[in-house]
Amino acid sequence: MPALAIAIVVFLLYGLGYRYYSKYLAEKVYGLEEQYLTPSHEFRDGVDFLPTNKHVLFGHHFTSVAGAAPIVGPAIAVVWGWLPALIWVVLGTIFASGAHDFGSIAVSVRHRARNIGTLAQDVISNRSRTLFLLIIFFLLTLVNAVFAIVISNLFVGFPEVIIPIFVEIPLAIAVGQYVYRKQTPALVPSLIGVAILYATIPLGNAVPIALPETMTIAGLELQDVQVWVLILFLYAGIASRIPVWILLQPRDYINSHQLFIALAVIFLGVIGFTQVVLPEMTAPAINPDVPDDAPPMIPFLFVIIACGAISGFHSLVASGTTAKQLDKETDARYVGYMGSLGEGSLALGAILATGAGLAIVGMDWSEAYASFESADAGAVGNFVEGVGGFGQNLGMTAAFASTFAALVVVSFAATTLDTGLRLQRYVIQEIGGLAGITVLRRNLALVTVIATLIPLALAWFRDLAFEQLWQLFGTTNQLTAGLALSVIAVWVFKRRRNPIAQIVPLVFLLVMTVSVLVINTWSFVVEGEGLTQWLLGPMNVAILVLAIWLVVEAVLSLIRMRGARREEPVDAPDAPSHQ
Repeated sequence: MPALAIAIVVFLLYGLGYRYYSKYLAEKVYGLEEQYLTPSHEFRDGVDFLPTNKHVLFGHHFTSVAGAAPIVGPAIAVVWGWLPALIWVVLGTIFASGAHDFGSIAVSVRHRARNIGTLAQDVISNRSRTLFLLIIFFLLTLVNAVFAIVISNLFVGFPEVIIPIFVEIPLAIAVGQYVYRKQTPALVPSLIGVAILYATIPLGNAVPIALPETMTIAGLELQDVQVWVLILFLYAGIASRIPVWILLQPRDYINSHQLFIALAVIFLGVIGFTQVVLPEMTAPAINPDVPDDAPPMIPFLFVIIACGAISGFHSLVASGTTAKQLDKETDARYVGYMGSLGEGSLALGAILATGAGLAIVGMDWSEAYASFESADAGAVGNFVEGVGGFGQNLGMTAAFASTFAALVVVSFAATTLDTGLRLQRYVIQEIGGLAGITVLRRNLALVTVIATLIPLALAWFRDLAFEQLWQLFGTTNQLTAGLALSVIAVWVFKRRRNPIAQIVPLVFLLVMTVSVLVINTWSFVVEGEGLTQWLLGPMNVAILVLAIWLVVEAVLSLIRMRGARREEPVDAPDAPSHQ
């Protein structure tokens, strides 16, 4: 089947989802009002609260939620064939992620733009805040560990990308300094930054930087991947302490352009302007020869594709920064739901790149996915090669196209690592505050070291399989989504509206996630050895306990709200003010 045909059908479904389902959510479920006084107006301070054009805000929201995760998960999951992955990405994006991301913004806006953790405390119970912090702690630990591994593996596999990616750091700082000092819009400076960045790709190709495969440092014999992990966390620890406008924000400007350029390369490459025949899907729709070491597709598919269908990480962004900048309440539909469609498009791109793009560069799909271990370890590399193939369809040289694709993935993953480590510091400080440990709340240097060392340890131990870390990341991410859906469902129910749009994906996610956790508990604790048994096993059990806790809290809240609803006036807790 031509990859172009799949892309056309999926974009048609996404269009219908936005046209009809998001409208239903906006009018019948969330009850958006154009005249509602949003927090960006009510608390306007020009720093965090600032009414923002919905198109600009969409760009911020989309680039914040779209990292490397919607690439990695689908690129692994095609081991079962491209059709199951595609079905989950499409249905999950339209019916689960759309309701989740859109709802997170809508609820936060009606509660003074509070984050999802505080909302859990307000809407469900005081215990829910503790539950939220624990889930987020595990989520961020695993996010930081897996993305450090992803970047390190790409540095080893594609040493041509190292010069461009390190040039991006001073380049972003220069863009940030110019924008900050000149008080000018970031569009033109960041576009110039992208042009300069891509101009360094030939230099990177001419001078690839490859570390020795093994080396001795301080008496320790280290692999090249471990050295890169150490360097990455040293950089990320420093980056997480400097003001966001110096590096994080200007790099977001550059990466936002890279995101749209990458999507354009993928979907224009599918058309194949330089080819007579359209690129075909060479991967099987349903793989009849699933590797023996692969786990069962159900329930693992719905955890391995943790982003690109629905992601709890999005609720942190939606309620953390997006809600504070929403100009009109009705903009939440465009920003939140369209952001989900954007991430679903990136996941679609990963499926097409691994399903059709590999053949363009002469790679055999069945060899690349001969085992589940190779599918896991090679997922990002397969995506890079596939996008490189689409780039060649647009006239790029093979060397430029593959380095361009690797640069895009590393840029996204590095931004996620920067943001994740900063958020990890916030969470540890908040946990320290709840536990009454003053030093964790006030000593930023100590908290930064702790936030850096915990994921570093996970990423650094080479005995831990990436597939196991990725599955743990997936379960915590889906639990975070479950918590956010619980908050939204209770809020909708309390407003005497139908919460079925949240309850269906909530129940589905919990069933699939708990199933994976139970299977992995046996696999890690009973059958595992070494660090898998003694480190990942207890982590998996702890996440399973949090999942059960989440189910109990959600059920108790719905029962409590059902009893109390008759006694409360509609909209009493969040009565809207109007402009």
